[in-house]
Parts: sequence; structure tokens; C-alpha cells
Amino acid sequence: MAKTSNLGYPRIGEQREWKKTIEAFWNGNLDKEQFLQKIKEIRLQHLRKQQQAGLDVIPVGDFSLYDHVLDTSVTFGLIPERFTGNHTDSLTTYYEIARGGKNLVASEMTKWYNTNYHYIVPELEGQTPRLVENRALALYLEAKEELGIDGKPVILGPFSFLKLSKGYEAEQFADILSSLIAPYGQLLGELQEAGVKWVQLDEPSLVTTITKEEIGLVKSVYKQLRSQAPDLSIFLQTYFDSVSFYEEVVTFPVNGIGLDFVAGYEENIKQLQNHSFPKDKVLGVGIIDGRNIWKADYKQIVNIVNEIKEIVPSHHIWLQPSCSLLHVPVTIKNEEKLDPTLKAGLAFADEKLQELQDLKEIIDHPDSEHSQQLLKVNEAALKALAQSSWRTEHEQTNDNRITDRAVPFAKRYALQAEKWKLPVLPTTTIGSFPQTAELRKARKSWRLGELSNEEYEALIKEKIQYWVNIQEEIGLDVLVHGEFERTDMVEFFGEKLAGFAFTTNGWVQSYGSRCVKPPVIYGNVEFIEPMTVKETVYAQSLTDRPVKGMLTGPVTILNWSFVRNDLPRKEVAFQIADALIQEVQALEAAGIEMIQVDEPALREGLPLKKENWDDYLQWAVTAFRIATAAVANTTQIHTHMCYSEFGDILPAIHALDADVISIETSRSHGELIQDFEHVGFDKGIGLGVYDIHSPRVPSQEEIEQVIHRALSVLPANLFWVNPDCGLKTRGEAETVAALKNMVQAANKYRCLTPTTI
Repeated sequence: MAKTSNLGYPRIGEQREWKKTIEAFWNGNLDKEQFLQKIKEIRLQHLRKQQQAGLDVIPVGDFSLYDHVLDTSVTFGLIPERFTGNHTDSLTTYYEIARGGKNLVASEMTKWYNTNYHYIVPELEGQTPRLVENRALALYLEAKEELGIDGKPVILGPFSFLKLSKGYEAEQFADILSSLIAPYGQLLGELQEAGVKWVQLDEPSLVTTITKEEIGLVKSVYKQLRSQAPDLSIFLQTYFDSVSFYEEVVTFPVNGIGLDFVAGYEENIKQLQNHSFPKDKVLGVGIIDGRNIWKADYKQIVNIVNEIKEIVPSHHIWLQPSCSLLHVPVTIKNEEKLDPTLKAGLAFADEKLQELQDLKEIIDHPDSEHSQQLLKVNEAALKALAQSSWRTEHEQTNDNRITDRAVPFAKRYALQAEKWKLPVLPTTTIGSFPQTAELRKARKSWRLGELSNEEYEALIKEKIQYWVNIQEEIGLDVLVHGEFERTDMVEFFGEKLAGFAFTTNGWVQSYGSRCVKPPVIYGNVEFIEPMTVKETVYAQSLTDRPVKGMLTGPVTILNWSFVRNDLPRKEVAFQIADALIQEVQALEAAGIEMIQVDEPALREGLPLKKENWDDYLQWAVTAFRIATAAVANTTQIHTHMCYSEFGDILPAIHALDADVISIETSRSHGELIQDFEHVGFDKGIGLGVYDIHSPRVPSQEEIEQVIHRALSVLPANLFWVNPDCGLKTRGEAETVAALKNMVQAANKYRCLTPTTI
């Protein structure tokens, strides 16, 4: 009989208890002892839920106080030098690495593979890894002692950990990987000594484009780890795509291998059928989609598992999600406002655990009355959704899309320069300004009907006017209205477009304690009416300086939503783009002729295998151009991207044909600038000159260093100065102080280049 296993569970809690506890600690409302006790209660509750769900194999150690990659760095003593010696309290150091501190720049944060989860990038810089604290063992013992759970510790594997790290040269890779063997071996040896039966080593980098040499190195590492813990059952877990070098990976000296049969189904099943599977290993069949929220198709999954059972016996099969459930909300049970047909077609983390149990029952007892009833109910829910009017009405193909601007960039940029007469090194922000507790409270009251539309709009206008005045006083050249009417940059637009639904508690972790509530694209996307014109036009009426219209781009809306799974993602992206160009034209018609269409998630959707990049980039770029091309030559299109490795897709970014592109570079300590030394870029470019996710205020000198470095590579007449992201999460005082330093830094270099653009 098959077993059921989970790879990881959401940290945040049904009501975001995890987030609230961490932030209470940061704000000084909980002392360390209170904080750790509350966190323990949350952690145990998550384990208890999985235990009650009937899982055969329950993960432990996937829980984190911020980020599991940062946990791995700290486990092995890989703490950047600037954070050492400042505190005896390891928890304070831990959070300073993640968030920064007084005079301490936070470590870089970037996307976890092709998801919207952000991890803290390990900085190796010649350090020697050593086992400082066996966190996996502590959490295993806690689960066993408190709940009687003989859990499966989850640890980021050495190959993927190193691949996700920075601070070394390519030629050092093999030596550094070898240096990880001893501390990893010690960790595994201690787990074995404590009686752990199974340990899950996550190696998602094995699904990326890697070399034959690298596979050889990884196999050698696992041989040596096996010798350190010969009696411990090691489960090598991959996800997010099909495993590379399948024939070699299945020969690794491990006891089980987990494969993704959702994102990597076609290639993984082909490899399994062509090359079989070792008879002495367990196969983790990742068959429940861990990254989307649609109810599983039981009939389809049973057919797939039956295919696999022809190769792998049932008692060697573990039914699993395709990846950690970190990427989906906790439970659907509290969603009382969703349409019943839509709700019946959804499954969050808790429901996915139940799906595993259902599938185990159906697979082990296919002819039982209970199994047949489970199949019948599942089929009816999926059929009702597929036949709903949301998916069958108004679907259309637009054959007349405009994807090219009327004239090339150089010509229209000259026209725009004449129109706007901006100084050299124009200063601006990315879009949002601080959202206070007062504003969030008012928005909640408005949504509950306790505050009238007129009262709410008056408050929004008051905030817009207040911050327009501040921007003028600071000396910014191009202003924004501040986005005070918006909760989230995707949710806001989804609420105003057809085809989107919204949950009440469908939160997922984005980075640290930051949670987002992705919209659900369940039907055909259509423009209904202008979404941003009123607030932007009001802001423009308050100033003689240009005010940018602020939109979220089609690819980001796609990648930051839970997307219907009955259409290709490309087609959904084009539907969103068709809607957004109507908003762009509405802004233009209202006199707003600087319009920023943000695409921070462009790279996030990039396939993990390089051979699949071109197709994605082609349609992603096309979607952006559909949303922006049909405007006048003097209308200046901006875009913004952040917290991803953009250097290797600069040609695609150039192909967007935006007039000004702003890209985060501060948290990566200016590393992207190096890429511009090798790749020419002849569009307007704004490099984020300071990190907005850290509470510290950067000095003018720090910002000057970034500008100086950028101007050594990029022409001054194309360079813009801006923060690296929106300022919604920052406080007013730090926002104003940082922007003043930014403007003063720009003014210093402006004096050295006294021309206009």
C-alpha cells in the first residue's frame, strides 16, 4: 500500500498568527521568551494538524523564523562578517542578516527559483562551514516529545544551498561543495544517533540546467554523506520541474527520490518509463499541485499513479504534493464569501492533505463504495467549474493587437525630452508611499460599510495631497500619487477586472513576515472601466511636475495570481494585457502621459531549464508590449523590476521597449551594474540606489557610491535615480529622510553633468 507524505507546510497560520507574532517581537511588544513560546505553540499546532490529517510521513524542520535558506546559513555558521561580533544574542543577529540594522546592510534577498517566495542569499566570502546548531535535530525531538510524531527532518541539500549562495568564483565551486560534506555529515550523523528514520534533503537545483560534471560532484557528495550516516534513510527531494540527468540521479546512494509529476510530469514520466526506477528505493510521487489552489483531478491522478505502479510497486510509492505547501494558503474552510461553485473547485494546504488521503484510499481500494463516491464528488465539482459561464462566455481571440511603438526609442525619447524638460539624472520613486495603521483601519471600515464612499475617498485625497506636497518639498522631479487606495499591487487591479475572485484569508508568505493574498483568476479576464484615472488625475491637479500613472503589468499579475489551469498561461497573460492597454489609453486620454507598468515578476516566471527560456520570454515580452505599445510617441512608458537575478535576461528586458526601466540593484550591492559593462543598454534606466526593505536610512554617501558606480557604465542622459522598490511598508520619517539623501546625492552628480535630458 502507498504512503502519504508532505514536503512542507505553510508557516503563517490560518489567521497569520506567525506574522503577527514575529512583528510583535520586532516592535518590542513581546520579549524573547514570550516570542519563542508563542512561536513554539504555532509550530506544534501546524504539526498537530498534519498528524490529525492522517499523514504517514510528517515533515519537521520546514518551519522557520524568517527563511529556510537563512536557517541553513546560520546552521553552518555562515554569517557575513559585518554581522559578527555585534551581539551575543543569535536571534538579533539572525534578524539583522535578514532585515539589516543600524549601519548594517541586510543580506541580498531574491526569488526562490521561479516562485514569488524570497530567500536570503547566503554570503560565503571564504568562510569555512561548520555545524553550529543542529536545528533539524532539535525540531525532530520537539515533535517526538510533544506530539509523539516520528517526523521527517527537512534540510536544504548542500548542492542547492551552494547554488543559491554568493561570494565565490565558479572555479571554487567544487572545493566549497566538498567543504560542506563534513558539517552536513555531522548533522546527519547526529540525526541517525537520535533514531531518525527518514531525512528529506531538498535539491531543487537538480531540476535546473546543470552540467554532467556537476552531477558527478553531487553524486560524490552523497556517497560521502551516506558513509557518515549509513543507517539513516535519505530522501532526495526535487521539485518545480523534471529532474535533470535522471539516469545518474536514480543511482545516487539514497533510499528515496521525490519527483514532481505536476510541473515536471511529461519528462519525469518519460524517464521513468524509459529507464525504470531502482527496486531498492522509494519513489515520492509529487502529484498534488503545491503551487496552485485548484482541486486535484482524482481520475487523472489515479491514471498517472497506475502508470507509475507498472514500474514501481505500491509499497515503494509515497503520494506527495509536488513541492512544499508553503506556496498556497492554509485552508479554504474560512472562505465564506466565495461563490459555491468556485469554492468547491479549490483546495488550499489543509484540503490538499485531505486529497492525499482520498487518493490513497482510491488507489489502494479502487472498487470500494467509498472510493467510488470520492471520485464522483470530485468529478462533479470539476465539471461544474469547467461548464460555468465564467469560462464559457466572452472568450475571444484578438487578432488586431498592437505590439510595436510607432517610432524607435531614440526618436521618441528625444520627443519626450523636449516635452518634459527634466534635469539630468531625474529623480522619482517606484510608486507607493507609507500606508499607516489609520489608513488600513479606514479601508477595513469602508469595506465593511462602516465608512461611506465619500468619506473614504476624502481620506485618500487627503493622503495624496499630503504626499504630493512632501515630494515637492523633497525636490523629486517626477511624482506619484502614492497608491493609498491600494492594498496590493495585483489585488487592486484584479478587483476591478472581470475574471478575478478574492479570498478572505488566502494569504501566502512572500518574504519574511510579508504576506500577500494572490487573486484567483478563475474566468476570462476583461476590462470593465477605468481603474486608476481618478486618483492619478487628482494628484496631477495638485502639481506642475509630472505625475506617473501606476499600473501592474500583465506578466506580474499572472505570476502573482493563482491562475486557472484550463488555459495556457500565455493566453491568460494576453487577456490581461488586452485589458491593461485600455487602462493605459484611459490615463493618456486624461492627460497622464508618464505611465509606469511594473513587471517585477517577469523573471520569476522564467522556466528553470534554459532550453525553455525563449518561448516564455517571447510571449512575456509580447504581453507587455500589447499592454503598452498603442500610445503616442510623447507618452513615456516606464517599468520596474526587483529582487531577481536580471543580468541573464537583459536582452528580453531591452525588448520590452519601455522608455525607462528601473531595476533593483541596491540589495544585491550593485552587482547588476557589472552586467551592463558587458551588455549595451540604450534605454532609459533607473537603478534602485537604496534598499527599501530595510528599516535603516541610507546615508547620502552610500547612495552617491551607487550613482558613481552606475555612471561609470551607463550614460548620464539615460540614467534615472530612484529607490529600488515601492515605499508602502516603510514609516514616514525614514521614507522622507532616505528620499532627501537620494535627491541630494543626485544633485551632487547633476552639478557635475549640467545638461538636461
